[in-house]
Amino acid sequence: MNSHFTLLFKILTLGGLILVMLIPMLMIMGLIQERFYYQNSVIDSVAQSSSGVQKIIGPIIVVPYTETLLEVNNKQNYYIQKKYVRYILPQQLNVEGDADISSRHIGIYQAQVYQTQLTFNGSFNSVSLDSLKNNPAIEVGEPYLLVLISDTRGIMQTPTIMLANQQLDFEPGVKQSGMGSVQGINASVSIDNLTNKKLEFNFSLQLQGTKELSIVPIGRSSHYQLKGNWPHPNFIGYSLPINRQIDQNGFVATWQSSWYANNINSLFADDVSETRYYSSDIANMPDFKTSFVETVDQYQMIERAVKYDILFIALTFICFFIFEMLKQLKIHPVQYLLVGMALTLFYLLLLALSEHIGFLLAYIIGSIACSLLIGFYLSGVIKNSKWSIIFTIFLLTLYTVLYFVMISEGNALLLGSILLFIVLGGIMILTRKMDWYKISQVNVEKITTITQQNEQTH
Repeated sequence: MNSHFTLLFKILTLGGLILVMLIPMLMIMGLIQERFYYQNSVIDSVAQSSSGVQKIIGPIIVVPYTETLLEVNNKQNYYIQKKYVRYILPQQLNVEGDADISSRHIGIYQAQVYQTQLTFNGSFNSVSLDSLKNNPAIEVGEPYLLVLISDTRGIMQTPTIMLANQQLDFEPGVKQSGMGSVQGINASVSIDNLTNKKLEFNFSLQLQGTKELSIVPIGRSSHYQLKGNWPHPNFIGYSLPINRQIDQNGFVATWQSSWYANNINSLFADDVSETRYYSSDIANMPDFKTSFVETVDQYQMIERAVKYDILFIALTFICFFIFEMLKQLKIHPVQYLLVGMALTLFYLLLLALSEHIGFLLAYIIGSIACSLLIGFYLSGVIKNSKWSIIFTIFLLTLYTVLYFVMISEGNALLLGSILLFIVLGGIMILTRKMDWYKISQVNVEKITTITQQNEQTH
């Protein structure tokens, strides 16, 4: 009975050690989050010192007007003026962009900054304002062309626009008071120009920004093409490109959309009060978005790896335990704990190295260093160099498998399940003829003999 209790106590002790290893794992996870947030703060500081994420909406023709209403209160007449705006969206919108992306370093961290030349061309249908002009209670103001830009600090050159063969100068601001903190540029348009059958426009915009660039497909039919020198763009907007080519030298992507697909015209269908606040509407408008940050950076990869830490330690402990039973050795729980700490230290080493030499090279160095350390330590514990080399190869194999599980995000569950099945199958095959009662009894007798010998020696 004592032998069975000893074996059960050993198993429970190993289980407790695995749970204890959760403490350093959680500490490392917190450190990863801290470094990740600090990296984001570096990116934000670059955006604050230059310009941030850029989202462009336009061009839109805005027609402001004032309606004078008569109201009667206590038999007295009052005239109230209410200001409205009417939006006119382009029928055709074509945008072409060429982005030059570069890295700006602050210490060991970096942020991607881009400079892009955007060319807009398209047309508006003829504009009819008869419903406003023929109403004596309405006074039509001066129309203007509006282009909304997330961060106007990124405008590198004063733009001009050709509208109906007339050159117009853009001015800073959005004019409409209800826009609040929304930024943009505007150009005054003559009412007479709006009566043309077709208003064709063409203008260029040199823009600087960080992280992301997006275009809102505001035209009835919108076409957008963007190329750049960034080898791993991330397309994360409302709709994905219909065509894209990506290689080590950069990318070319093409988007196509219409009001039938995005229903964006419904947001501008009705005249609205000039004081209406549009920030939330603008932020939620469907867009063609391209991100120039790393799609999976080292912090995300390390965090993904740490999630497998307990499984990694458990597999190692189980293999040690099986080896201990088969060879009738006695490995102390402290020795298990030291091995577990070495396995956990791998992730801290990976985090520190990856910030300087990249994830892959840091992973190779960290896995080899920890495997050799554990192999060297076990050679003294089990007094057998052959088996220590086998365990070192086993750990390197586990690290290799773990790496492929991490980089195969879509197949991580499948690969992880197959790995567990193989390990469990191997353990069951190795121990299928093992007599656990006999092994536990032999181990107890061996311990008793060693203890008696030590007592006689003293």
